[in-house]
Amino acid sequence: MENTVIAEVVVVPLGTSSTSLSAYVADVEKVTGRHPNVKSMLTPMSTILEGTLDEILALIREMHEAPFLKGADRVSTRISIDDRRDIQASMESKLQAVREKM
Repeated sequence: MENTVIAEVVVVPLGTSSTSLSAYVADVEKVTGRHPNVKSMLTPMSTILEGTLDEILALIREMHEAPFLKGADRVSTRISIDDRRDIQASMESKLQAVREKM
């Protein structure tokens, strides 16, 4: 079984006709639905993903392309990947570890 990684992704369309980005964010989030093996969590500032590295990288590629399909002239995508191989980690296990210490 391939190890699960957790990634944070921020996709920012640039060169749009409006300062509002929610329609672009919605289109980017729709892409996650086409990847049922990747768990996703939308936050106010980013999307958190959980799955295999190959699945996540394929999904991020599609997320990056989504604003271009809606007419953005430029897209900036920031990716942070937590690839821990000594234990099987998940979004929930990371949150639980913090909760236990509070």
